[in-house]
Amino acid sequence: MQIDLVFQIAILIMSVVIHEVSHGYAASFLGDQTARYQGRLTLNPLKHLDFVGSFLVPILLYVSKVGIIFGWAKPVPYNPYNLKSGRWSEVIVAFAGPAANLSLAILFGLFLRIGSANLASPAFIEIVSLIVFINILLAVFNLVPIPPLDGSKLIFAFFPDKSYQIRGFFESYGLILGLFFIFFLWQFIFPVITWLFSLITGIAF
Repeated sequence: MQIDLVFQIAILIMSVVIHEVSHGYAASFLGDQTARYQGRLTLNPLKHLDFVGSFLVPILLYVSKVGIIFGWAKPVPYNPYNLKSGRWSEVIVAFAGPAANLSLAILFGLFLRIGSANLASPAFIEIVSLIVFINILLAVFNLVPIPPLDGSKLIFAFFPDKSYQIRGFFESYGLILGLFFIFFLWQFIFPVITWLFSLITGIAF
């Protein structure tokens, strides 16, 4: 059974919403309530949907038959100056999103291992496999150290405090660097995603 486009986008939307809400809760725990005041600490997709990232890009990828469905939601806002002091506060907020996606991938990967052992239906295996794959994809992609992806904030935490000009440079050209990565370097990251998928699920990709 082939899962239709609507169902694939639904899984993607809920995965990116959980990713963004995790950022918000991490920031809230560390003292910044910006996301809470703006009503973004909710799993209601309507609060997070981005027309381009949540609908247009996934549909174009599906129609072009590139083999993956990918997208994003509106970033949950936070003010780094409200976070508890310490250079690792922003790192914790940044890592919360990928960590949530990896946790979902592991959780549903366990369901998949149990279901496969119990001879679950092909439909169950395909649906859960898609959930695992999309969440691994989101986690790995967001850990790439290119602004505004979460990985850039993890890298910047190791920069000296006086290197804000270097950080500003990379953030200014983040879009160009991101496009370069997608078109020329993505092929080197995709094997990592498939390896993690097989490791978590026990199913060869």
